[in-house]
Amino acid sequence: MLINLLPDFLTVLNAADREAAYRQYRESHRPILDAYWRNYVLDPDSPHAGEIVTAALRADRSDLLALADTVDFVQLAEEAIARAEAVLQVDRPTDTYLMVGLGGANAGELVVGGRGVAFVCLEHFTGRVNPETYGMGLPPDLIPLWIGHELAHTVRYTSPTSGSDLHRLVAEAGGYYDYWSTGSRASLRELLVNEGLAVHAAQAVAPGFDSADYFGYPRRQYHRLREMEAFLRRVVEPDVEQSGLGLRLRYLSGGMSPTARLVGGRVLPERSGYYLGYRMTEALVAERGLAEAVRAPALEFQAAEDVARGIQTA
Repeated sequence: MLINLLPDFLTVLNAADREAAYRQYRESHRPILDAYWRNYVLDPDSPHAGEIVTAALRADRSDLLALADTVDFVQLAEEAIARAEAVLQVDRPTDTYLMVGLGGANAGELVVGGRGVAFVCLEHFTGRVNPETYGMGLPPDLIPLWIGHELAHTVRYTSPTSGSDLHRLVAEAGGYYDYWSTGSRASLRELLVNEGLAVHAAQAVAPGFDSADYFGYPRRQYHRLREMEAFLRRVVEPDVEQSGLGLRLRYLSGGMSPTARLVGGRVLPERSGYYLGYRMTEALVAERGLAEAVRAPALEFQAAEDVARGIQTA
């Protein structure tokens, strides 16, 4: 189901008392918005949260307002959802939210009450960088790509036929996805595979973009990662069966310091794990198709790679 929160947020901006209107808006959509806050911003009830809300409500939104007048976000999203449902063989009720974020990710995934949720924060897709909203200036035609990416995560987390460790962790948490908890408990292999599959899904749902766009990389970074692949595979190998939030942040999070990304005497490019995961999942996606691969246990990807490389085991 597509849920468009943009009109509600614009109503907040038009209110005489924006902060009171925001509190009402949050209360109306509390399960989703609080999950978004806790996974991608911070605790919404912490002292600093009020400062973030105030800044977001004062920010210049002229870029978003202009785009809303010219781009049919709803049609764009509905078409992408339909393609993703077919490609991924979605078998659980899932929601996709169009919303305005608070300086966090351009898109993301949640599970709330056992129901998978993909969201897209529209302020990042205006085609113009906006320092006041932290908008990334991505073109709006990339929205379908990120819908495909995030819906792949929801399938891996919630499908009854998923054999992924993330599916187990979400179930153990009562049908709730927590970025920090899963980042601490899932193996690095599982986390890399999870993001790599989402990149494959984005390519299938929204073909025709430059390869770098599917990873969210600048072109130069994408080419650098291709050149570094042998090194990346070598240095990640000792850690792939380990778990720990630091590993997730090092390989899959933006904004980490060079020191935090120093491995084997070299500083890894930011979010290098997306490229690694994509390459790690390539063989099984080719062998079984995307819908089955998205549900496969993480270790099966290594077995498929070994077969593709002609590696024999006893």
